[in-house]
Amino acid sequence: MAIHRKDPERWEKGTLRVIAVAFFALAVYVTVNSVLSLVGAVDVKHSVVGMVLTALSVVIMPFLSLVERRAGRELGSATAVADSKQTLICTYLSAAVLIGLLLNTAFGWWWADAIVAQVIAIFAVREGLEAWKGDACATSVGMVLEGPSEHDR
Repeated sequence: MAIHRKDPERWEKGTLRVIAVAFFALAVYVTVNSVLSLVGAVDVKHSVVGMVLTALSVVIMPFLSLVERRAGRELGSATAVADSKQTLICTYLSAAVLIGLLLNTAFGWWWADAIVAQVIAIFAVREGLEAWKGDACATSVGMVLEGPSEHDR
């Protein structure tokens, strides 16, 4: 027996709240790991395989986010747009990790990744607040860059 949702907008608010909680959890996780790295409780290690996988993530994830955001806008789904932002934050996290790994490898700057992670945690909290308020669709970077949609004209 399949359950059909005749009114998808009815589910948007709850789903956006789940996405917001995921943003907040991500911010807490990144902050805790960053602080543990900075106080020396976690030893920073790296590998070539890890660097390659992280670099691939930095290249692939923005395209995935863009496709998801476009699909969300076309479907009128704030949930899909909010999820595309989460995918974009994963790109930023991967970039921060890669930069941190490269700086650590090249210059011995073990703290670089932890510092960048704090900035990303702040961004995750901001996006979580927007998703919690239901503003995920209205503030999409893509929507700002691409201008008003047809229904806004």
